[in-house]
Amino acid sequence: MKRFALTSLSLALLGGAGAAQAQTSVTLYGVIDAGLGYVSNANRAGDHQFAMINGNLSGDRWGLKGQEGLGGDLKAIFQLENGFDIGTGRLGQGGREFGRQAFVGLSGNQWGTVTLGRQYDSLVDMVQGITDDNYWGAVFATPGDVDNYDNSLRVSNAVKYVSPNFAGFQVEGLYGVSGVAGANGQGQTWSAAATYNNGPLAVAGGYFYANNPTAGRTAVGSTGWNSTTSDALFDGPINNAYTTAHAIGIARGAVQYSIGAFTVGGSYSNAQFNSDASSRFGSQHYNVGNGFLNFQATPALLVGVGYSYTKAGGDSSATYHQASVGADYSLSKRTDLYAVGAYQHASGDQRNGSTGLKESAQASIGSYGYDSGSSHQEIVIIGVRHKF
Repeated sequence: MKRFALTSLSLALLGGAGAAQAQTSVTLYGVIDAGLGYVSNANRAGDHQFAMINGNLSGDRWGLKGQEGLGGDLKAIFQLENGFDIGTGRLGQGGREFGRQAFVGLSGNQWGTVTLGRQYDSLVDMVQGITDDNYWGAVFATPGDVDNYDNSLRVSNAVKYVSPNFAGFQVEGLYGVSGVAGANGQGQTWSAAATYNNGPLAVAGGYFYANNPTAGRTAVGSTGWNSTTSDALFDGPINNAYTTAHAIGIARGAVQYSIGAFTVGGSYSNAQFNSDASSRFGSQHYNVGNGFLNFQATPALLVGVGYSYTKAGGDSSATYHQASVGADYSLSKRTDLYAVGAYQHASGDQRNGSTGLKESAQASIGSYGYDSGSSHQEIVIIGVRHKF
């Protein structure tokens, strides 16, 4: 990372004799992840695709973060993080300038951290870090990312509290303020989670809830997902028929254990897409189990395998089996080469998001959202990642 420390003299020149006494720092950082990939059944015609596929292990980003000492152990903190596509230069997260993160707050060792702005939810902060998504990204993620396993959504207008670390134990809570006049709670998002991470063992669990406002949703299917706080969570054909959901609730737990050069982990989640009178479906849910095994073959080479089982229920009966493999070789502390691949098979039925009708379940690997039109899909990507 490139780190820029503002000295007392520079602060004084900026016009603050008092501010000159504060310890202030600003960090410029980023990740650039680009790859070449092959996808079978990349569309409904069954065509194969060879293309640049980017942000695989880590989403492309650049950002600024900093802190200012306020006396004692109290600090003011901020972070602005922009997401983009390295292949085209386009902004990510719906074209937002700082769509990944944008917040400001106060932090103290004694009482914890409070931040306000656009932020990750508690499941991403506390649980995702001990799943295989932390190591391998989108190719190892849940089919369709129906449980936000790959962090497809962020929360806007959010207040977050993170506790101090008590011998490896930590808790977090977040509330997204809807701002809907005359209808407090409509469009709100909230989440809570806890983690224990000490030595070889890490355990975490929590819950996420997002509400889709009823305002304007007078006719069946009249509007899609329009929460004022939570982004949409509909990455392709697996769950894009549920954009008219009244609310999304996700419970997730994970465990990870390291033994020498091996790291093994597993997670379970239950994702509920709940309906109301304006929805185009009855209630839908997904039960998801993920497992992985990583091996640090050499100080530079990490290899891993993962498996994901996703079972739909309620509105559809689809089942998705996904197996993934990966290898990551570090050329330096900041640059690595990687190769990842996955195979997925789908069975049963799912609802088509465009027609609203039932159809045979389609495979769609991870969070990429390819509309395969087939019961199986394969993906292979070779790429390079650089951190600064």
